[in-house]
Amino acid sequence: MTGLIQFGLGSIASAAISLPLHPPTASSIAADVDLLYYFLTALTLFFTALIFGTIFFFMVKFRRRSPDEVPPDTKTHLALELTWTIIPTLITGVIFVWASLLYVRNSRPPASSTEMFVVGKQWMWHIQHPEGVREIDEMHVPVGVPIKLTMTSEDVIHDFYIPAFRVKKDVMPGRYSSIWFQATEVGTYHLFCAQYCGTDHSQMIGWVYVMSPTDYAAWLAGGTKNESMAQMGGRLFSQLGCVTCHATDNSGRGPSLAGIYGTTEKLRDGSATTVDEALIRQAIVNPNSITLPNYPPIMPTFQGQINEEQVLQLIAYIKSLEPEERTTSGK
Repeated sequence: MTGLIQFGLGSIASAAISLPLHPPTASSIAADVDLLYYFLTALTLFFTALIFGTIFFFMVKFRRRSPDEVPPDTKTHLALELTWTIIPTLITGVIFVWASLLYVRNSRPPASSTEMFVVGKQWMWHIQHPEGVREIDEMHVPVGVPIKLTMTSEDVIHDFYIPAFRVKKDVMPGRYSSIWFQATEVGTYHLFCAQYCGTDHSQMIGWVYVMSPTDYAAWLAGGTKNESMAQMGGRLFSQLGCVTCHATDNSGRGPSLAGIYGTTEKLRDGSATTVDEALIRQAIVNPNSITLPNYPPIMPTFQGQINEEQVLQLIAYIKSLEPEERTTSGK
């Protein structure tokens, strides 16, 4: 029995020693995030030791030595007050600028990013590549290539989290959020939902497979796909009858959608808005909330008729439409 106990304790000790103190550093931004985290941790430990050390020192040095002892009146010390005001202000300023630059860098994907689409649902991650390949709780990406994720949820709030890449973002129903990363190390990394989302939240996990560009191309070519996302969206566009109103020659009852993505459109109330993923989704599920001059609000809502995956396919199709000669009747 003693031998079994010693063996068990030894196994536990070995496992504890082998556990990493932090996740792998496997993305272009991970090292910078870690550096800021280490700086904040060191700063916190330093001031914690300084403040409590000072408290204990004063507690001993200025303790009352007799019941009749009366402490002398304290006097202001301008230099000391300026010191403990200016130094923390400078430190917090450095933290703010450092963290802001890191946030801006992490929120703006490069123009050459490969876009993938993520739909969270209880309790799985659905990932779709623009080439049409679909994955459940798995995501294959090439190393050294920036990847932009456009994400939404079909039910409750989820949180897409890849610790090794130091990226984490809430995924919410009814809107799109996005993050980007560039993997720097070939390997397999954990994917989690970091927001409690129901009974099986703990099982909403997956894996990210970072592959060499050659291996990724071979995997992509061997994937089960028949159509790209844009092609699936185009087929859905026809099936739903959208092509009847949104003719490319502006002969329909609605505006042409050719080349509309990324443009600025003027609304009936005089305001202007940029046509992005969120606006296209809003036009699909709640068309009466977006009214264009010279076009009657006759478009039916497709909310409940198509799921979030199909909405993303329609958006991919509209984004793929080449700009054509568009009239200004809808502007």
